[in-house]
Amino acid sequence: MTCNLQPLLILGSTGCVGRALAAVWPAEVPVLWQHRSGNDAPPAPAIAWDILNTAPPALPDLGGIVLLAGVTDGDPWNHNAALARSACDLAAARGLRLLIASSQAVYGAAAGLGRGDLTEDQARATPGSYGAAKLAMEAAVADHPHADACCLRIANVIGCDMLLKTAATGSVVLDRFADGTSPQRQYVGPVTLARVLWRLMAHDGALPPVMNIAQPGVIAMHELVDAAAVPFAWQAARARALPRMTLDLTRQAGLVPLPPATPAGLIAEARAGGWRPAP
Repeated sequence: MTCNLQPLLILGSTGCVGRALAAVWPAEVPVLWQHRSGNDAPPAPAIAWDILNTAPPALPDLGGIVLLAGVTDGDPWNHNAALARSACDLAAARGLRLLIASSQAVYGAAAGLGRGDLTEDQARATPGSYGAAKLAMEAAVADHPHADACCLRIANVIGCDMLLKTAATGSVVLDRFADGTSPQRQYVGPVTLARVLWRLMAHDGALPPVMNIAQPGVIAMHELVDAAAVPFAWQAARARALPRMTLDLTRQAGLVPLPPATPAGLIAEARAGGWRPAP
């Protein structure tokens, strides 16, 4: 499918998700990759810009902005909201659509309350530090006068998720619940996520302010490591282990219908995005 958009500006291209997207980004969709000066640069075309500390550099005409940049581990968590405000300022000044990478982590403990698929309007309950930072970021976007912004509550990006990160560096141990299953989660591959981003950017109508993003279907973790031919060990499920977490994808399905995820398909996308198991 040919995309007639002007280049999309991807803010935060040197993190795990950014690198995976750069590895699989469709050649027919023009893109400009932002990174901080001093960081390893992504593939060309790229610009160096410290978003929080310097004014935007000279930029070409753009078709939209995607914000991936953010703090994912440790302080200062408030940088996430500050980055979102800066991205909103830039998008508003240029009259551009802005897609912001939030996370399913905003649902926090609500994921374990047995309420079924988590909807965008569902009350959250005691998210961890990362989820709370993403909620604060979403609030900063909601308070900004720029109207054309959508926060994407993205599920596990395969290859950048904790399970496959562990598989890339060491041994994998999975929780086994009383029914003999491992934790079940929803995922999205980098190839599919790239498709979602540019199709949402090209959508003619208004987008909701918040939207869950995942491939349909629930995948057990042991199915993923089996598909990747990664050895693993079992342990009795820990007291706080979450058997299942699923997102309501009604909003996404109305805008970007996706085929169901499969373990083999997800692992293929992880490999395309640069993931490799530990030798």
